[in-house]
Amino acid sequence: MEAPNPLPSVTTRPLKTIPAPGSSRLGWLDALRGAAALVVVFDHSSYTFMADFRLELMPQFNTSRYGIMVFFLVSGYIIPASLERRGCVRTFWIGRIFRVYPLWAAVVTALLAVHLLGIAEVRDFGPQTVVTVAVAHATMLQELLGTPSLLLVLWTLSYEMAFYLLVVALFTVRLHQRSAAVAVLLAVLAAASAAAGFVPPPSALSGMVGTAPLIACASVAMGVAICCASAGTPVLRVFGGLLGGVLALVLVPFNGTVPLWEGLVLLAVMFLGTAVHHAENGRSGWRYAAGTAVVVAVCAVGSAYRYGDGDHFTRRGWITAFLLAVLTFGAGLALRRRRAPRPLTWLGTISYSVYLVHPVLLAVIDGTIGRRRQDSAVLEAAFFAVLLPLCVLAHRYVEVPGRAWGRRLAHRRRTR
Repeated sequence: MEAPNPLPSVTTRPLKTIPAPGSSRLGWLDALRGAAALVVVFDHSSYTFMADFRLELMPQFNTSRYGIMVFFLVSGYIIPASLERRGCVRTFWIGRIFRVYPLWAAVVTALLAVHLLGIAEVRDFGPQTVVTVAVAHATMLQELLGTPSLLLVLWTLSYEMAFYLLVVALFTVRLHQRSAAVAVLLAVLAAASAAAGFVPPPSALSGMVGTAPLIACASVAMGVAICCASAGTPVLRVFGGLLGGVLALVLVPFNGTVPLWEGLVLLAVMFLGTAVHHAENGRSGWRYAAGTAVVVAVCAVGSAYRYGDGDHFTRRGWITAFLLAVLTFGAGLALRRRRAPRPLTWLGTISYSVYLVHPVLLAVIDGTIGRRRQDSAVLEAAFFAVLLPLCVLAHRYVEVPGRAWGRRLAHRRRTR
């Protein structure tokens, strides 16, 4: 139920609540995240242990895009729901910051440490200074600010952060129930851009205004947007929400490193997940959600087909991965009332650690032992056997305390 205020309050909760992530009702989402995490880890580790198999598989099935699309569908389902459950932008941002940043900081620190020890390499950032690279990464928008990610997997967090900004923008202007319409609009724009052949070069804005000025402007705008959207004054909340939404809508299509159409599809997929959540909770009809899914799928497939094949892109592999990801999410949704496999739900609970820790371990292996010249399924399995205990430790001693700190701080804010 919506609050009677003309704008969402930063302190009032909606009367109708939903289960928090991790509850038994959301076990199917944990299972999906667990499966997606396994696929993404295999995608990256296959460079080291199964390169020949990867060369044969990728043109037919893009494993990276499959895992990412499943993750984004799950995020779209959960993230806006947490904001609607809290009914408070300030506590939403506190929860997100303490959920994402502690492990992010720990993993980045670990990578820099092994680099200084000479047992792993970090990518070259060219003419960018340490300050600009650090600031860009601190916003988590680095991939949208013309700055290569320190870890390859961090690029998806840039699109997640853009999604957070858009979700808050819709919430502050009371349009958060229109996620299906937003998903359709983004998907149609993606298809239109692909059909028109409008493909700006990667990081186009950075090339026009300069990377350092763009990082400075975007980081200030993001900080102002979050602070104002979390304020107690309705005018400031609307201003902050809209500022963050505009920032996301400018950076994703015009300064991303993926093609314009794909950046819009990634956002559309997340809003599709939100539309499914609204349908399940009776805030919209299932036919409406199904129609949204059809439009998003048709536009995404059409965009990829129109884009064609490239040096590092095959439309068959991308389309297959996208459709299988949507079908996987749909199967999980259909079976959501059944008990999910316990190994997958367990993997889902530590999936964020799996996602961020495995590139560091791969960097150490590549920097010491080196990549295999012949495929070895045994070494691939051994990599998982070493990785998972490390992820359990990261989850237990970094993720869990970070969440607890965030909950305590959010509780104190609500009490005040």
